[in-house]
Amino acid sequence: MNNSLEDLRNKIIPSKLPKHVAVIMDGNGRWAKGRGLSRIFGHKNAITAVRETVEGCAEVGIKYLTLYAFSTENWNRPKFEVNALMELLVSTLNKEIKTLKDNDIRLQAIGDLKSLPKKCFDELQVAIDKTKNHKKTTLILALSYSAKWEILEATKKVANDIKNGQLTTDEIDEAIFSSYLSTKDYPDPELMIRTSGEYRISNFLLWQLAYSELKFLDKFWPDFRKEDLFKAIIEFQSRERRFGKTSEQIASK
Repeated sequence: MNNSLEDLRNKIIPSKLPKHVAVIMDGNGRWAKGRGLSRIFGHKNAITAVRETVEGCAEVGIKYLTLYAFSTENWNRPKFEVNALMELLVSTLNKEIKTLKDNDIRLQAIGDLKSLPKKCFDELQVAIDKTKNHKKTTLILALSYSAKWEILEATKKVANDIKNGQLTTDEIDEAIFSSYLSTKDYPDPELMIRTSGEYRISNFLLWQLAYSELKFLDKFWPDFRKEDLFKAIIEFQSRERRFGKTSEQIASK
C-alpha cells in the first residue's frame, strides 16, 4: 500500500464505519467512448475497480457491499451489449472466486435472478455456494434489479399472505414490510456512492436508501480505486446523521 493510501486508511475511524456501502457503478460506456473504444471495452476495464472496491471494503472492515451491476432497464440496451455483459459476468465470476476466497468474502445476489441466462444463473449459484461460509464481508450483486420491481414483488407477497390469512393489515409496519424485500437479511446501506457525475439513484434500493448518505463522484467507474473508497468513507464519518432529530438532540446522546 503506498503512503497516501495508507494515510487515508489510517484516517478511517473503525468505530464509525458504515456497516453497509452501496455503489452505482456508472460510466463504463462513456469512459470507453472517450478513448474511441467500444462500450464493452469499458465494462471489461471496470473489473479492476470492482476488485479494488471489494478488497478495500474487506481491508477496513465494511461488513456489506452492494454493487449495482445490471438493472432491469439494462435489458433494453442493444442485444450485442447485453450478451457481452452476460458473458463477461460469467467469466468474471469464474476468475474472481479466488479473490473472494483470499479475502474471506461471501457472495450473494438480489434481483430477478431467474431472468438471467441459464449459464449466468448457474455460474452465479456456483460462486455463491463456494463462498457461503466466508464471514469477513458480504458482497451483494444487484443483477436484473430495480427498486420498483422489488417493492412491487414485496407488495404482491404481502397481499398474498393477507389473502391466505397469514398476515393482517394491522400487523404491517416498516419492519414487516422490510422482511418481504430481497435485502431482508442485510442492514440498510448507510453510504451510497455513485460514479460518473450523475446525480440520481436510478431505481436503486429506493426503500433502503431512505436515510443513506449519498456521495457522487465525477470520475467514471473504471477509474475508481481504493483511494476513492477510503475518501468517501472518511467524508461519511464527518457528516452528522440526524434521522429527523436536531443537532442538539444528537449531541446530547
